Amino acid sequence: MTRQQSIVLVEDSDDDAELTTMAFAEAKVTNPVVRLVDGVDALEYFFCHGRWAGRDPADVPAIVLLDLKLPGISGLEVLAALRADERTKHMPVVVLTSSAEDADRLAAYGHHVNSYVRKPVDYDQFVVATRQLGVYWMMLNLPPPARVA
Repeated sequence: MTRQQSIVLVEDSDDDAELTTMAFAEAKVTNPVVRLVDGVDALEYFFCHGRWAGRDPADVPAIVLLDLKLPGISGLEVLAALRADERTKHMPVVVLTSSAEDADRLAAYGHHVNSYVRKPVDYDQFVVATRQLGVYWMMLNLPPPARVA
């Protein structure tokens, strides 16, 4: 049996993480969700260090949902690190953030983010937006092909 690729959610807000997970469940997106709470946790996860040292680096997520406003290491710094490394530079990353600042959008696209989505403030709109993200990225999008050695 083939194991489903995970969705990695880098989100420091417990409420937003719970809403995102609930919206995926409502949309019947059944991929496991790995929640990382800050930029340090994210970098350790992606590069298999710290508490994630035993993680299989070949277990690449289907999508990374990345908040920008994280404590410590920012989402933009995480994105820059992902794009700078050969192992992770093609990993699909969607910025999912409350920021509508032009400078944040420009910086995210400057680091080759795949998409930039502003989190709606309204609960129902947040659920709809998250559901649409899940359906698109998990069911419609074709990921980059596996690297040929």
